This record gives sequence, C-alpha cells and structure tokens, in this order.
Amino acid sequence: MKIQVVGSGCPSCKKLFELTQQAASELGLDAQVEYVPDIQKVIELGLMSSPVITVDGKPVMVGFTPDIKKIKAFITRK
Repeated sequence: MKIQVVGSGCPSCKKLFELTQQAASELGLDAQVEYVPDIQKVIELGLMSSPVITVDGKPVMVGFTPDIKKIKAFITRK
C-alpha cells in the first residue's frame, strides 16, 4: 500500500503528513507513507484544492486536515 499526502508544503499539509504516518502506524498497515509538497501533483490528479491523501494513486481525502480517527477511516476504505 502506498499512501501519499500531497500539498503545497504549508504547515497544514505537513501536519496532515505527520497524522497520516501516525494513523498508518497505529493501524499496523504495511504502507509506505510519503509527503509530496508539489501543488502541480494536485492539479495532475484533477483536483482544485489541497491537501490531498491518496491511497495507491487514488484520492481518498481532499481539501482539509481531519482528525486521526477520520484519517484512519479514509486510508482503510476499500
């Protein structure tokens, strides 16, 4: 599983990355969590706002920084 947090490099995006790492760890996921501070990547995904969480290349959360409980739900949704 590959999880990416994509954003502009702002403090909110960095916080989301930290929370996403924590969520994946707490869930015991065998996942690679990456931070991609590249707004162009958001545009390539066809989205208009950031930050974005993607799981295996598919956006699962766009435009806000949720709490860790919601992040866990987003990254485990099939």
